[in-house]
Amino acid sequence: WQIQLTDYQITQLPHYPMPASAVLLSGGLDSAVLLAEEASRFDVQPIYVSVGLAWERAERDAVARFLASSGLARMRPLVSLAVDMRDVYAATHWAMTGHPPGYHTPDEDVYLPGRNIVLLGKAGVFCASRGIERLVIGTLDHNPFPDATPAFRAAMASALSLGLSCPIDIDAPYARVGKADVIRRGTARHLPLALTLSCMSPVEHEGHASFRHCGRCSKCRERHDAFLEAGVPDHTDYADRAYTS
Repeated sequence: WQIQLTDYQITQLPHYPMPASAVLLSGGLDSAVLLAEEASRFDVQPIYVSVGLAWERAERDAVARFLASSGLARMRPLVSLAVDMRDVYAATHWAMTGHPPGYHTPDEDVYLPGRNIVLLGKAGVFCASRGIERLVIGTLDHNPFPDATPAFRAAMASALSLGLSCPIDIDAPYARVGKADVIRRGTARHLPLALTLSCMSPVEHEGHASFRHCGRCSKCRERHDAFLEAGVPDHTDYADRAYTS
């Protein structure tokens, strides 16, 4: 048998830009891993929203260090937005003074009224101005707060879409995921989790520009317990290791 090969022209398919996803990035474990997972499917836009809380300088430092070390592709430059809430929260509020509830206190003690309303509202306006229709937040399973429910996210997305005349979909991909599983996902992706910040009273290194976890607040407890549950070594730099040694 003789097989005759014929020449044929291969036409390149038109290139369609990858859809975009805006990620609310706080510098913490959950939003950092979420950013990496979104970047595997979307052109990601990280957004940091400052509201005037005591630990935000440390958060911004963690965000910058993580983004510089993550090696993520298809990521747009970080956008920093601001909504000053210091005229709403009292000057004596623990989130303003930097003296949060202690290590063994329940999650309910660190509730900040309206936090997700403010974050999603400002980020939603930005997304509409850039034509980004997907906005994600790193809300975890068992979050006890009223602005962390599916009903709230659906209502917020509907209000933003109506008010901005632009479709905005708000998603919480980790709403049925625990922090230990987030750590496992981040470890599997070889992300620099030690560079993330989960602390409400970070301690500045003397002579250095970076911050340490206090090791005394309930966010440090939540972080350390999740590493233990995940079976992953906790390389977090805790200033006080009374509970984390």
